[in-house]
Amino acid sequence: MLTPLVALQKPKDISLDEIEAELNAIWHHQSVNGAGGATRASTFNMVVYEPEEFQQLLAILGFYEGEIDGIYIGQTKVAVEAAQAAYGLRITGQIDPITLARLREEVQKLPIEDQTHQCLDLRGQGLSDAIAAQNPCRVITLCPTIGIDTGVTAQVSAYCPVHKTGGNLICCEYITLRGTKAALNRVGELVTSLIIPDLPRFVWWKATPNPEQELFIQMAHCCNCIVMDSSYFGDSEAEFLKIQELVESGTYVADLNWHRLAPWQELTAATFDPPERRMALQEVDQIAIDYEKGNAAQALMFLGWFASRMGWHPQSYVETGGEYDLEHIHFTNSEGHPVEAELAGIPVIDSGEISGDLVALRITSTNPLANCCTILCSETSGCMRMEAGGTAQSCHSEQVTATTDQKAEFLLSQQLQRWGRDVLYEESLTVTAQLIKLKRRV
Repeated sequence: MLTPLVALQKPKDISLDEIEAELNAIWHHQSVNGAGGATRASTFNMVVYEPEEFQQLLAILGFYEGEIDGIYIGQTKVAVEAAQAAYGLRITGQIDPITLARLREEVQKLPIEDQTHQCLDLRGQGLSDAIAAQNPCRVITLCPTIGIDTGVTAQVSAYCPVHKTGGNLICCEYITLRGTKAALNRVGELVTSLIIPDLPRFVWWKATPNPEQELFIQMAHCCNCIVMDSSYFGDSEAEFLKIQELVESGTYVADLNWHRLAPWQELTAATFDPPERRMALQEVDQIAIDYEKGNAAQALMFLGWFASRMGWHPQSYVETGGEYDLEHIHFTNSEGHPVEAELAGIPVIDSGEISGDLVALRITSTNPLANCCTILCSETSGCMRMEAGGTAQSCHSEQVTATTDQKAEFLLSQQLQRWGRDVLYEESLTVTAQLIKLKRRV
């Protein structure tokens, strides 16, 4: 049962009283019309920051005519490629920092009255199925818009999924706030006032972390957990350093992209479970990781995880470049012996919705007698580069089956069930940050 959307459209910032009045009117309407069995859920607060700026920019510039929904596949990817071709940029289909900066620059050249678009904005309406099953009490979606600052508007609704088992309906409240970034920065206190006390408070920040943005600071301080997805990051190295600073300041951060690594981590551990291979793990002094070119976030996190488990200490960094954007990181192990890691960005025809998925990895040793050579590869991408050179026959090889659904909404619904500090993630992130800082000193 989905109630009608109630919109408050006024050329000024919306007030807390107006939003609460609309919510009360919705629940009064429910009870009058025989939905007295509907219960306002009392499980979670969820604040969602959905910029999707790239779709608005593409629409303003005439490359995109679809809905503003944040889905980074299909028509959106075609529009990105068209824009990159039009502006003489490298055609990747990805919103990298260079592409985003150029789109902003081109929009700024237009008269202010032309810096708008007519595309239907569906932001704030895509979480119902994934999140309502976890019974959040209130979902507040923040949707920055481009153009003239005319204040903040609000759209209020209730969503009551029908349960097959019967019983009372458990309903969720959805509040969507729209305005320019400057306007949304003004209503940070309103957003925190809308959060129901004494319930867990999640913030899903669907953009790059910005510790200098007033709204981001307010959301990070008011939440129990701030959720991000590093597959969105155009510059994952810079963003990881920001996340590390947040963690060190005591903010609990969850990266949905970290959970996509679980099958790789579990299978890596399982290959060394047999007693005869467990001892050989100490002989490992080489690891090579291939990832889909364009976003090294997963590769960096996996290397951070593996190095932290092995007790390796980063020492030096060498960027080789070339077709695979090769990077070599040198470590020392707990006994002071040298260890080398290689990261390689592999060009793929279609990276899908998730940017930078792991393609394959090889764990081995310079000791030819060590029984530790292991090759893991994606079911969809294969292991051709890792198996080159005739070493595959002496290696333990496995295919990694990705999680059934890697979309952010599905991973977020799982995160809501198991929230709490992830010490393993934080330890791995510490090493990842060390690697990045080492690279930046070169």
